[in-house]
Amino acid sequence: MATTEKLVEIKNLKQYFNIGKANEVRAVNDISFDIYRGETLGLVGESGCGKSTTGRTIIRLYDATDGEVIFDGVNVHGKKSKAELKEFNRKMQMIFQDPQASLNPRMKVSDIIAEGIDIHGLAKSKEERKRRVVELLETVGLNKEHANRYPHEFSGGQRQRIGIARALAVEPEFIIADEPISALDVSIQAQVVNLMKKLQKEKGLTYLFIAHDLSMVKYISDRIGVMYFGKLVELAPADELYQNPIHPYTQSLLSAIPLPDPNYERNRKRKTYNPSVHQYTEGDDVQFREIKPGHFVQCSLKEWEQYKAQYAK
Repeated sequence: MATTEKLVEIKNLKQYFNIGKANEVRAVNDISFDIYRGETLGLVGESGCGKSTTGRTIIRLYDATDGEVIFDGVNVHGKKSKAELKEFNRKMQMIFQDPQASLNPRMKVSDIIAEGIDIHGLAKSKEERKRRVVELLETVGLNKEHANRYPHEFSGGQRQRIGIARALAVEPEFIIADEPISALDVSIQAQVVNLMKKLQKEKGLTYLFIAHDLSMVKYISDRIGVMYFGKLVELAPADELYQNPIHPYTQSLLSAIPLPDPNYERNRKRKTYNPSVHQYTEGDDVQFREIKPGHFVQCSLKEWEQYKAQYAK
């Protein structure tokens, strides 16, 4: 269950990449948000918006260009000893988008899952190591016979379950799930998401759930942030965001969600986002502002006053 205790604090995070001598890509451009212990924060947006880069920077797969990531009171990107990095890597884990590419094809499933257990010395004997692997396999809906097989012998959904078991092996507090269901069949997606919700309830996990499937994000998330070209443009509780989207880009995303209703689909009108509407100047004072309690939007002072008059009722 989500609490009011901040587990992760993102402060003015920037991640820039230099391509050639003159080109700079601002993949993550000065974003700030918090993730509370026990919650699932969904992060959505079109491909290339910077959401996956945000997750990888939080977990320190990339060194941040600027800004801070505070995890459990400690700056992730500050100078750390090997012991501190090792402890951080145990507490924060990642589930990757492509379950096949993220699993070593030459390793048996038992060794893939136990890799973190071995690194962190979490098993005192071979027997305990084997027992923990079997427990983890059963936790994610597999069985002990799967331990001696190789990744290519499994379906996509089963491989993603192995990836989840690997992440759980070191008993983390926080898991970044980077589009964990996008490579799976629709029928398997719900199984994986339901498994993640079940594990969160049982183990008190906190998730950053990165995806572009808006309907699935709503199902699993407590709050949702919307990214556009490296910027966080809106953040609100899941139900509030879907019922009262404020930023025009969020409105355009939600208008594209299909529903299994022929009458609705026949009359559905998609909203197209025109970025030229938001060509700000320095004097516009663009900030991430709270329109109503818990509902934030990237806007100018003039837009903020308009939004509050229109939506804060």
